[in-house]
Amino acid sequence: MNATDRTPADLLSSALAADPGRPLVTFYDDATGERVELSVATFANWVAKTANLLQDELSVEPGDRVTLLLPAHWQTAVWLLACASVGVIADVGGDPSAADVVASGPEPESLEAARACSGPRVALALRPLGGRFPQPPEGFADYAVEVPGQGDRFVPYAPVDPEEPALIVAGREFSGAEVVERARAEAPDLGLTGPGSRILSGLPYDTWEGLNAGLYAPLATGGSVVLCRHLDRLGADALDKRVESERVTAISR
Repeated sequence: MNATDRTPADLLSSALAADPGRPLVTFYDDATGERVELSVATFANWVAKTANLLQDELSVEPGDRVTLLLPAHWQTAVWLLACASVGVIADVGGDPSAADVVASGPEPESLEAARACSGPRVALALRPLGGRFPQPPEGFADYAVEVPGQGDRFVPYAPVDPEEPALIVAGREFSGAEVVERARAEAPDLGLTGPGSRILSGLPYDTWEGLNAGLYAPLATGGSVVLCRHLDRLGADALDKRVESERVTAISR
């Protein structure tokens, strides 16, 4: 990736310029049997649409806080990069009452917690293929309804400052530049040595380690991630087969 990349959004732009057709995020849910593979181009398109939703429909501005009450999921990865593209703070598992916008998964407890946000609330059904809710939760916009009509290209109204806060996870705040620097520095310890590296991660997204293995480090090194939710439901033989079929070069779990 380019040494001049200073934000997670820069990393995605470089990945898109280098090889838009290669896989970036392959997602498994071992509770449902779902598998989704997103190329760099497809992932970037979801990010652009979500960033446009944030900026134009939800009226967020640089420095605003978006609380993400979401599990390790490919759509969560999209939201993290969309927040970085707009220049807002992605607060993973944070306090919705302190947020300008909240994005919640479909779990009743997450939706109930999200109601503490006085700003816009978005609910993600997290259904296969990005499907919508059969009936949207009251008081929430359905992400799967709102995002398809957004623009395929995104341009922030104001340049994103890499030194401004970009991420909060487990009570720790990171600037965009810190995310990039730490992702690059820690990638070798995860077994990510450059383009072609492919890490399987079963870690949740509620720690830096989970976010790094499951998104930032693969992105920073030109690699890719096999992101697995409910990996504990997969037996050892099935895991070995996945590692082989997905051409995994490193595992973090």
